[in-house]
Amino acid sequence: MRKIHQLLFIIMVFMACKDNNELVIPFSNSEIEFSGRIDFSQEEAAEIYWSGSSIKIYFEGESIQALLKDASGDNYYNIILDNDSTFILRPNTTKQYYELASNLPEGKHSIEIFRRTEWNRGKTSFYGFKLTNSSRILSKPASKKRKIEFYGNSITAGYAIEDFSGNDSPDSTYTNNYLSYSSLTARHFNAQYHCICKSGIGITVSWDPLIMPEIYDRLIPTDSTSKWDFSSYTPNVVIINLLQNDSWLVNLPENEEFKKRFGDQAPSEEYIINAYQQFVANIRTKYPEANIVCSLGSMDAAKKGSKWIDYIKLATANLDDNRVYTHFMPYIESSVHPSIQDQEIMAKSLIQFIDKNIEW
Repeated sequence: MRKIHQLLFIIMVFMACKDNNELVIPFSNSEIEFSGRIDFSQEEAAEIYWSGSSIKIYFEGESIQALLKDASGDNYYNIILDNDSTFILRPNTTKQYYELASNLPEGKHSIEIFRRTEWNRGKTSFYGFKLTNSSRILSKPASKKRKIEFYGNSITAGYAIEDFSGNDSPDSTYTNNYLSYSSLTARHFNAQYHCICKSGIGITVSWDPLIMPEIYDRLIPTDSTSKWDFSSYTPNVVIINLLQNDSWLVNLPENEEFKKRFGDQAPSEEYIINAYQQFVANIRTKYPEANIVCSLGSMDAAKKGSKWIDYIKLATANLDDNRVYTHFMPYIESSVHPSIQDQEIMAKSLIQFIDKNIEW
């Protein structure tokens, strides 16, 4: 039934645009390249939630537009023309076309819509592209052979990465996952990229109600019944960069999330180690052959002598799995989240570790 509805939708769109000399490409066109956990369950649009999710198309033509609608008007996207980031797009809550590129020279082009912001800003619905009548869609290239997946917090999300004032602003304007160490690492290896992250999240406790073990297997992050199909994307390498938020919250007994998770007594070291170990074991269950890198950095939980580094070492040793590694990115002393330069340092460290230890 869904296929019939999609076919009717395509026919209606084509008829509506025929007289306007326009070529409409619905979201369901097989030549559109999607990356990330994207919800295709709706008949009219693909719905985008997770940081780093992207939509890309290859074409010949002088201009291209995208039909979008945002749930909150508070999401930002990098528009990347021919693999060179050109401008930032902020879709609003009205369904409308946005011009992504115009007056292009003859020849082959690509356009990518890359989500900078986190899922707590709400979903964005993508309905399709529109080209001029003289344009044509090109076949997408073969899928990248390497696949990488990240589980992380604000550091991985690229929170406040473009707040150059040093105020660590929570305004979504300044978050940019494209410049995070995770995205930089994926592009370095020319790997497909999935990023499961949320600012403030932890393994045992978060600044918000959800912890990573409760959302890591979701398609729609806000819906506990919406489960991700792990068989649809099998990464070669998984990076886990968590516990930074736990390291603060376990010392805050008056915090509501502390009370909810632990009552009136802080968790023991054994509890924390077991929780981390169980999370890694869950990832292993989903990906039996993946290389899993348990990391930490670059904020204060990763500084020299940190007991949180020891917790990760103990948890991974207990697993006795020769494809589970530990790598601790450099501690960068700062009172705010990692800057663009800090993220580049982290990416370099992680890339060097993968090059040295993992064949993929």
